[in-house]
Amino acid sequence: MKIGVPKEIKPQEARVGLTPAGALSIIEAGHEVRIQNDAGLLSGFTNKSYEQVGCMIENDLSAIYEFAEMIIKVKEPISEEYNLIKPNQLLFTYFHFASSKKLTDAMIQSKAICLAYETVEDNGKLPLLIPMSEVAGRMATQEGAKYLEKPQGGFGILLGGVTGVKPANIMVIGGGVAGAEAALMGAGLGANVTIFDTNLDRLRYLESNMPANVTPIFSNQYSLEKEIKRSHLIIGTVLIPGSKAPKLIKKEMLSKMMPGTVLVDVAIDQGGCFETSEPTTHEKPIIIKEGIIHYAVTNMPGAVPNTSTTALTNATLNYALELANKGWKKACKDNNALARGLNIINGEVVYKEVADAFSLDYVELESIL
Repeated sequence: MKIGVPKEIKPQEARVGLTPAGALSIIEAGHEVRIQNDAGLLSGFTNKSYEQVGCMIENDLSAIYEFAEMIIKVKEPISEEYNLIKPNQLLFTYFHFASSKKLTDAMIQSKAICLAYETVEDNGKLPLLIPMSEVAGRMATQEGAKYLEKPQGGFGILLGGVTGVKPANIMVIGGGVAGAEAALMGAGLGANVTIFDTNLDRLRYLESNMPANVTPIFSNQYSLEKEIKRSHLIIGTVLIPGSKAPKLIKKEMLSKMMPGTVLVDVAIDQGGCFETSEPTTHEKPIIIKEGIIHYAVTNMPGAVPNTSTTALTNATLNYALELANKGWKKACKDNNALARGLNIINGEVVYKEVADAFSLDYVELESIL
């Protein structure tokens, strides 16, 4: 199969879809890989490192799309790429369709095969979302600590406190991968952490495995409203695969928070779980509303691209090989986890949550496979 790896052109996105090691595995399996000039440079991978494993370097983005039967990316295509995408071309990347009608419409019109990392599902787990959730969860605490500093507009508190001084209070909403990583980071820095979830089995797991300064709490509107009054850093990580994130912190709740509180919305790719969140960038990462700092960068792991690119390729490579070796249709027939990643096929929406998000016609995947 002919595989193309374009340079990411989303603002401040420094990751790349494939490491040289990943490219080597694909080439050794008998496939051809072309990568755009300097696509891996910001992740720490030079053109030479790709050429040494057998990749060909292409200068132009358009040449990559023209060549490839399968595109391996990190982030969703943006408007400059829409017209480059061909019918029947397989796009293997993060899409997060439910947060963008424009993207959804463009991919329907392209008649491409859109296989989304974030909805590949294996026994209830999201294996291609986990590595970036790990990075984003850890970064959420790290970024929150920074914006709690007074020069950044924050409350002016050190997460771990010092001798004789109380530490900060961190509130994590969502006990999944990202939430657990955020809580661990906060606990490691010495903060008092409360982590909320509605799954009792997950709460029992967190109770047994988290440090003593992490308190798992059953999530409901009453407990959330009570906790926001004492929290200095609030991290939202709630995700419903393929759907928009639920708005758990409402606009009217901002007035109950301490001025200088920091909200970090890890779920912003899926529309955000704070009603007042707006997508931001690494260049301008925060918005202040009613004295509350909102951090909602849509590609948080892009700030640490060497770590993120390596972790992502480790997770996606076996699936990419399966797609290349068998073709997308047979690979998805043989692997139900991979089939769950299919969102749009030749103009048809085959992922129900995406169809429901925009009241679009839904086609059963089985009728196509």
